[in-house]
Amino acid sequence: MLEIKDLHAVINGKEILKGINLTVRPGEIHALMGQNGAGKSTLSNVLVGNPAYEVTQGSVLFNGKDLLAMKPEERAHEGLFLSFQQPVEIPGVSMVNFMRAALNAKRKYQGLEPMNAGDFLKLMREKRKIVELDSKLANRSVNEGFSGGEKKRNEIFQMAMLEPTLSILDETDSGLDVDALRIVAEGFNKLRTPQTSALVITHYQRLLDYLKPDVVHVLLGGRIVKTGGPELALEIENKGFDWIKAETESLQGI
Repeated sequence: MLEIKDLHAVINGKEILKGINLTVRPGEIHALMGQNGAGKSTLSNVLVGNPAYEVTQGSVLFNGKDLLAMKPEERAHEGLFLSFQQPVEIPGVSMVNFMRAALNAKRKYQGLEPMNAGDFLKLMREKRKIVELDSKLANRSVNEGFSGGEKKRNEIFQMAMLEPTLSILDETDSGLDVDALRIVAEGFNKLRTPQTSALVITHYQRLLDYLKPDVVHVLLGGRIVKTGGPELALEIENKGFDWIKAETESLQGI
């Protein structure tokens, strides 16, 4: 589904990604962990096409297509979704209008007719139940006045509406209490299918307890330096990242 080879990227003249190699297959959940500044959020921004980041080397294939050649909206229409670390507020734009425009833009890209109002509202009610999103919130402006947990829940609701094949969750657990984390994670799990995958960026084990990743990667200094199973995340929880840094430097002869 996603194949990243030797990906390098810079922002403001500074190289952040220094040769990322990563393959995500259909149905897999990959966790990406690392200290602040390691390049985790940079990778997510590069994948969705944030123009502030420049790719200087490497390739990214998404379902066999050149992802880097696509505009950001094309990447979304092809099935890529990013749940933001800090979701923005859009005053004056109702969730209903926002989601209907987004959904119908994707349908147009796919050569489908726009969804009529009745079918859209029915779909919205069904998806809203999955993440326990209050109907009052769904009728307000996008994220305006929402708590941190409500914003993150709203992100998963948007994911449910758009049905992406690859979801990037960029520190979705940041700032969530235990109950909000459970609701968000359970909503995500209900949306999983054998054909959908996810890249979960997190610092902590607690989100992974719910999502149960197939593969865990550690990003250090702009490179993936260690890959393992779910047990790797548990080891990081207990020992931190310093031992991986020391191990990497030893292998590099530093």
